[in-house]
Amino acid sequence: MVICGDASSIYIPDLGRFRQSGGRLRGLRLLHTHLSDDGLTQEDLTDLLFLRLDSVAVLTVGGEGRPRRMQHAHILPPNPDGETWDVSELKPWDRVEADFTAQAEALEEELARVEAGREVTGQERALLVHVGPEPKGRQESSLDELADLSGTAGLAVTGRVSQRIAKVNPKTILGKGKLAELEVEALRGGASVIIFDRELTPAQLRNLADVTERKVLDRSQLILDIFAQHATTKAGKLQVELAQLQYTLPRLVGQNKAFSRLAGGIGGRGPGETKLEIDRRRVRDRITRVRKDLKELRKRRGLRRQRRAKSGVPVVALVGYTNAGKSTLLNTLTSSEVLAEDKLFATLDPTTRRIRFPREREVILTDTVGFIRELPKELREAFLATLEELEEADLLVHVADASHPELEERVEAVENILADMDLATVPRVLALNKWDLLGDEDKALVKNALGWGIPIFAKRRDTLEELVEEILFRLEEPPPDEMTVIS
Repeated sequence: MVICGDASSIYIPDLGRFRQSGGRLRGLRLLHTHLSDDGLTQEDLTDLLFLRLDSVAVLTVGGEGRPRRMQHAHILPPNPDGETWDVSELKPWDRVEADFTAQAEALEEELARVEAGREVTGQERALLVHVGPEPKGRQESSLDELADLSGTAGLAVTGRVSQRIAKVNPKTILGKGKLAELEVEALRGGASVIIFDRELTPAQLRNLADVTERKVLDRSQLILDIFAQHATTKAGKLQVELAQLQYTLPRLVGQNKAFSRLAGGIGGRGPGETKLEIDRRRVRDRITRVRKDLKELRKRRGLRRQRRAKSGVPVVALVGYTNAGKSTLLNTLTSSEVLAEDKLFATLDPTTRRIRFPREREVILTDTVGFIRELPKELREAFLATLEELEEADLLVHVADASHPELEERVEAVENILADMDLATVPRVLALNKWDLLGDEDKALVKNALGWGIPIFAKRRDTLEELVEEILFRLEEPPPDEMTVIS
């Protein structure tokens, strides 16, 4: 197959997933002319990388239109020197003796060997990217959380890239040079997925997809995928579906405005109706149905809460940042076997247990979905039904991971979300989990920073006596007029 371009560009047709395995090149060689004596440009080399071409070559042309000199390049497999491509000398065109077919075959063979030598885990590999004005330390911390999310989703993280810039590129987040670095990092690590630590607009997703053939995800898509994997009850699955549909709809609408011009003929939407239009309508209809189903589930939950309120049994809800140890605490207090893993969002559906505390006091204990910073707005609405359990709580137990380096920021993030939900005045107790992991100096720093909190180790019942006494005390005393943040 030979594809010819004009003086300004070459149009490469869509070849689908043809030759897209990790160890294969695109099966295309690019040869173009320069109406000067200049060799390959940085843009030529970037195209070589992004398009995964077998090779790229330039032929310089003299004033009479005759060929003069030639230069060619090809990408290199991962190597200790970190070189990305091999560029030949610019020499007279009739002295070039390269065997481009043999070169491409040898390169594919080496790429396949590198791919086969990687640890086989059955997981897709991902490259993480953070771009923004935040300090370097904050960026690394945010990437740590993104790596945890990726692991929970079943991805193997092969590398991370961060860049501190005052203003993000509105089209592609990064400039073309930095995007080329991303492609190099993805190539070296064998990453098939690039995950951005922010929410991308529909236009940014589309533009990035035009630049790279790797799958591009944002933080919101990753969290939605985790929720989809872990939801077990009907309510949880409906909430996840609603969030996914709300996230997808604007991106579906914006995929290609040219499609809207395909509706043909007088009278409108007969044979000319596009699949895009059909998808839009189906998504909207499904959103309406899911919202109706969730409304019915909320009514049933409301009736159950009313029955609990009439019984006079107080409700204590466990809240906190994701993976802080809420489910582990519930299991230890109630001798239950609720799923408790060292993963973000291991718990998505609310779990309620009735427990008899000392002095013959019965309490209903509820475990809720963990909070996270920058929770996608679609998820806030979708999980309203889950978090409705908090509205009926007589007391909140805020479980925090005392050993986490960003303890203060995570406590503040949870408090801000509770305030957004108009729950700032509900009495609460701060439980500092994993206290045993701290040294004496760190314990003093935590107490000074937070002012007050009850040390616990959620896996050990003998460390929970002070917390249980505080819960009973708070349930028996009349609520104060004003609540401090953690007391």
